[in-house]
Amino acid sequence: MTSGVRISWTLVGSGWAGCTLEDRQAKVELIASYITSAPEDLLTAMARLVAGETETRAQFEAEPTAYRWIFHREGADTWTRVLELRHGSDHDNKGTEIWSSRLGVDQLARTVIRCFDEVAQTYGESGYRGKWGEHFPRAELEALRHLWHAQHRGDDT
Repeated sequence: MTSGVRISWTLVGSGWAGCTLEDRQAKVELIASYITSAPEDLLTAMARLVAGETETRAQFEAEPTAYRWIFHREGADTWTRVLELRHGSDHDNKGTEIWSSRLGVDQLARTVIRCFDEVAQTYGESGYRGKWGEHFPRAELEALRHLWHAQHRGDDT
């Protein structure tokens, strides 16, 4: 597995966020608008992956560009692809792959949890709402964390 993956979420203006995704091979900068539930969608897609789904997706709208995350799970591993699309409604085959990596589901889930824990620490939930325009995705973050912890408790038995 590739190690050293990092995801960061930075509020860059009212209703806008930058998301940096990097590993040892590549680094990409994504933009997300509050017009969709980008952080909630990413956290929910990760929770579904941890729960065992074999394919999940999340999408960030950047008006009109979109960034689509596609996760394919095979056992304990996931193949993650990020496509850049001219329009959010475009089919996958119209997108350009800008990042991909094979990662452990555990590693990826831990990285996403860490990312949003850092967001909460940096901005606080009130500050986040003030800049993003929506509530911090606490419920989705805690659901992912719960599933991730439950998976680890199961490994110990």
